[in-house]
Amino acid sequence: MTVRTRFAPSPTGYLHIGGVRTALFNWLFARQRGGQFILRIDDTDVARNVDEALQPILDGLRWLGIDWDEGPGVGGPHAPYFQSQRADRHKAAAARLLATGHAYRDFARPEEVDEERKAAQAAGRPFLYSRRFAAFTDADAARFEAEGRPSFVRLKMPREGSLVIDDAVRGRVEFAWEREQDHVIQRADGSCLYHLASVVDDHDLAITHVIRAEEHLSNTPRQAFIATSLGYPLPAYAHLPLVAEPGSRTKLSKRKLAQYLKNNDFKQVMDHGLRIAERMGVSADADTFNPVIVDFYREVGYLPWAIDNYLALLGWSYDDKTEFFSREELTRHFTLERINASPASFDPKKLWAVQDHYMAMLTADERLAMMLPFLARAGLVADPATPGERETVRKVIEASGDRLKVAGDILAYADFFLVDEPAIDPAAVKQRLAKPGVRALLEAFSGALAAVEPFEPPMIEAALKQVVEAAGLKVGDLVHAVRVAVTGKTVGPGLYDCLAILGRERSLDRIRRALPACEPIG
Repeated sequence: MTVRTRFAPSPTGYLHIGGVRTALFNWLFARQRGGQFILRIDDTDVARNVDEALQPILDGLRWLGIDWDEGPGVGGPHAPYFQSQRADRHKAAAARLLATGHAYRDFARPEEVDEERKAAQAAGRPFLYSRRFAAFTDADAARFEAEGRPSFVRLKMPREGSLVIDDAVRGRVEFAWEREQDHVIQRADGSCLYHLASVVDDHDLAITHVIRAEEHLSNTPRQAFIATSLGYPLPAYAHLPLVAEPGSRTKLSKRKLAQYLKNNDFKQVMDHGLRIAERMGVSADADTFNPVIVDFYREVGYLPWAIDNYLALLGWSYDDKTEFFSREELTRHFTLERINASPASFDPKKLWAVQDHYMAMLTADERLAMMLPFLARAGLVADPATPGERETVRKVIEASGDRLKVAGDILAYADFFLVDEPAIDPAAVKQRLAKPGVRALLEAFSGALAAVEPFEPPMIEAALKQVVEAAGLKVGDLVHAVRVAVTGKTVGPGLYDCLAILGRERSLDRIRRALPACEPIG
């Protein structure tokens, strides 16, 4: 049997981290078993579909390297891959369920069903619809239609016995039929609901394994009933553990995670993100700019494989020691049997550590290729960058070392190299320049800097030390002032590297421009 898995997102919102984990596990299982991974868009809920949400889903999966063998943009023998385009198949299945007695036309009004539900609650018993407005004969239907009642189609669920499935993650799971409602599968306008459509499409696409989030476990009885009633073989089921909020067993929400990152001692993700958003012209309040949404990590500049590697560890493990896997290793080792059923807490600190690990493995050329698009979008380099710009940015990357945690960090470390006159932080001026004696020190250093030869970090460092020693001061008394004068910031690559990258004339010019901000001599 050829393994066929699927990821079937609804375009009702943007690509959620939890959804990515589901897609990744389906992709890994299909690749590990030499099968196919199918992408299907479940867009039957027309009222909730968001037109602009589809493309980010496709782009986000591609960015993460989760490619599909069949689906939108790829095609395949089981097209179409949009659920809304398969409506005729769904309607035919509903008609077949009616014809075989596994479903019935119901003429109950919503308030009448609600009355029964409230009565059951008041009596302290489970609610089961009485079927008193069910049309099991043509005469029943004619009578209800004469009353002007609209009809829809409900499943005629069993009321005795149970369904038992062998879940690949949870083991034996039993569902009592008496607790299952007669779920609606077709609306009065003839359109079919998700549960029927999903079962029909999974069968038509020859899906062998339904690997999905834990929240869908309760949907399994009605879907299994639909499948068996239509004569379909049941797929293998695997219900993945919940992706929970940090340190919690509650489902991950974008609002709570964003608040956690702002309030927790781990603030750098949001700080980086907000800074990068500003430089990119992205609204920090936009739905896409949230740490639960994949676009956040792409906009900030994470490595896609760092995201994949970390998400693979949310509920799955190879052993108790191994945390970092290449794509090939992860594909080779992945099995459903190693998935834990317990909720998996999303830990942004751990994701940051995984990102840091892979970032440190990149060569200067790889970092350059990753970071130039951020600079181009911010208007700091041409697109494509000129040879001179590329060389400058390469030097900045080398000088920054492990300070560059995500690609977007280059905006803070390279911007002052790529403009004629950097903006100077007023707080930095007050802290480092507008102090007694700083102007005299900067003027003395300017004279020493003009004579440095060759203009390289070791010689620049020696010149600065000579100036502070002659003044009877410490290196820090001058280093911080020079940094603010030439970069406008209090942090960045090593000062001597900064000066060497800027060059003698630009460094001297910036120091001269900064002198008026210093406290006057005397």
